[in-house]
Amino acid sequence: MAKKGTVRAARRQLADVPQQLAALASMSVPDLAAKYLELYGEPTRSRNRDYLKKRLAFRIQEMAEGSLSTRAVARISELGDKLPERWRMRQLEETKPSEPPPPVAADERAAAADGRDARLPPPGTVLTRVFKGTQHRVTVREGGIEYEGQLHRSLSSVAKLITGTAWNGFTFFGIKDGSPKAVKS
Repeated sequence: MAKKGTVRAARRQLADVPQQLAALASMSVPDLAAKYLELYGEPTRSRNRDYLKKRLAFRIQEMAEGSLSTRAVARISELGDKLPERWRMRQLEETKPSEPPPPVAADERAAAADGRDARLPPPGTVLTRVFKGTQHRVTVREGGIEYEGQLHRSLSSVAKLITGTAWNGFTFFGIKDGSPKAVKS
């Protein structure tokens, strides 16, 4: 008798999936972010509507119909470092909760001991970049990036201010490869 109830509940949940997916189309970005928190158990950093809808649709279907096959998970594990860190960590938690997490690659975003992005040079470093004939200098500070007397959150925000378009700040200032165009002051 209990088995019939479980089967009915599963069928109801599967029947509800199309309605849940349709509801995503009319949700605002804050609503999608709240739904993301509900389904994933962590807040999203993205405010891209299409991205959130895709991630939520996948999660709704995953919860209703089951996760990836063992073969797919094995293939993903083979691909290893090419996967986003968050996905690898979630898979690791689900399969082996007692083992320590894998080591983080040096080029991935990691916080230094003081909470700063480890890819940034030490505080006090001056980065220079010539753009359209003008030399731009920024100074790495404890609390962010100083440019023209103003403190900014990231190199990317300074690069956008300089160019007027979105840039990866590490690429713009030439420190993506680990050899910054820097002058220690």
